Amino acid sequence: MPKGLPTRDSTAGPTPSDEAPPPLRLSQRLRVYQVLWLLAIGVLFADQITKAWIIARVPFNPMHVHAPGADVTVIRNFFYIIHVGNTGAAWSLFAGRSVLLALLAASTLVAIFFWRHSLGLRHARAQVCFGLLCGGIVGNLIDRIVHKHVIDFIDLHFGNYIYPTFNVADSSICAGVILYLLHSLRTPDA
Repeated sequence: MPKGLPTRDSTAGPTPSDEAPPPLRLSQRLRVYQVLWLLAIGVLFADQITKAWIIARVPFNPMHVHAPGADVTVIRNFFYIIHVGNTGAAWSLFAGRSVLLALLAASTLVAIFFWRHSLGLRHARAQVCFGLLCGGIVGNLIDRIVHKHVIDFIDLHFGNYIYPTFNVADSSICAGVILYLLHSLRTPDA
């Protein structure tokens, strides 16, 4: 080694550049993930407000029968508002497994928290995706805990095909997943 250059004594301990950065305070974490938090809270609010309106205005219709007084016709033969309960997941998969699905939803939220760095959640695009996803997950999780089923009410008909009834949270989850897949497949910026 050339004379006059300082050498590092390996017994001297870590240097400031070797140390990990200090952990973020709560206010800093909220600021870093601001887009995610704002979008998740907005989705949750919209989901719970629409479900409260449905509970107050549309009679519960467990048989999913369209009849006067049982639903609200928005666009005849296409778009109806109906109050149904779903104990399953999308397309009523795993019907009757509301507790299992609630545990899965809670586990997903915990996993997102622990893997937030790997998921790239410091980037605004990823925060939009996960804001939609988390807001929807929490909205349906609240339903499973409070009502023992998810409140679905958007009922779309395409000719003879009736699309599975869904809600704001379901729409948000689907949009979040699709946007994240597109974000993940996108060519990295040069």
